[in-house]
Amino acid sequence: MSWLDSPDDDEDDLRYDESSIRVRPNPKANRPRTKRRPAHADAQIARVLGVDRGRYTVLVDEDGPEERRVLATRARELRKQPIVNGDRARVVGDLSGDEGTLGRIIGLEERTSLLRRSADDTDQVERVIVANADQMLVVVAAADPEPRARLVDRYLVAALDAGIRPLLVVTKTDLADPTAFLAHFVGLDLRVFTSAQGEMPLDEIGEALIGHSTVFVGHSGVGKSTLVNALTGSERAIGHVNTVTGRGRHTSSSAVSLRYRGRGGSGWVIDTPGVRSFGLGHVDPAHVLGAFTDLAEVAEECPRGCTHLPDAPDCAIIEAVEAGRLGPGAAARLDSLQRLLTTFQGIERSRLEG
Repeated sequence: MSWLDSPDDDEDDLRYDESSIRVRPNPKANRPRTKRRPAHADAQIARVLGVDRGRYTVLVDEDGPEERRVLATRARELRKQPIVNGDRARVVGDLSGDEGTLGRIIGLEERTSLLRRSADDTDQVERVIVANADQMLVVVAAADPEPRARLVDRYLVAALDAGIRPLLVVTKTDLADPTAFLAHFVGLDLRVFTSAQGEMPLDEIGEALIGHSTVFVGHSGVGKSTLVNALTGSERAIGHVNTVTGRGRHTSSSAVSLRYRGRGGSGWVIDTPGVRSFGLGHVDPAHVLGAFTDLAEVAEECPRGCTHLPDAPDCAIIEAVEAGRLGPGAAARLDSLQRLLTTFQGIERSRLEG
């Protein structure tokens, strides 16, 4: 036995063996984690009517005997999932709709459509506008502000990309004749409504809304909120347009769903904030040509790989327009198509170089 060892050391080793150490239990730390979530068999399906600072107004028991609006928040597991106007949400909690109560969104039903836009054509970050709409009503003014055909073209492309049917309404025809503007869209599969002596054809527009979820879009100051108010009986704020610049202030700060009730049935109107630009950075370029239905039909005669740009050899669209076979407005539509295609070509070139 060396001088380093002693009988007392052996006794200490036994007295302080590791197995005798007392460990304080910690149920939270020791409990195995699980990704299982409650089944929520009692969840109800509700339509999202509005979004405001993390709170969602949803409609429970839509068209049922106990239809009611409920304020809800989202579940933690949905914190990265965008929830937008028009979504069909699964909600639980206090769904009475009484003041001070709060439900909880725990999931979303599969979407049938998703309308999006980007800040500009080079921005790949998409901004979701509305879900589950099946129609888009584009509102433009004949004057004050001046109608922008290329902005309407962008709406049409976005609608086609989302699988949504487009409609067009022209307001303020008592200020200017919209004939020249509308010539731009001759040949397109696009239903157009125009006012007469300043009066909008509300019955005709309303008939087109029955049975549909229709998202209203348009430049600021074109009279979109005025039209929404007339159709739904709501009191959305109405702004004013500067007669010099043609710019109007935003009368709607966020999208909101409103019920249209007509003699033949009902539908949903989704009013959106007015915009001065509509980026298409998120859109598949292959969908651009499809927005110009008459040009797309002729494009089937083009050589394979035809770009349809001004320098494209043997382009059937260019030849048909130059020959005057596509009627009035075809040259303007071709110019708009080529501008959009050139923009997407530049975006693709930047991606490859980057």
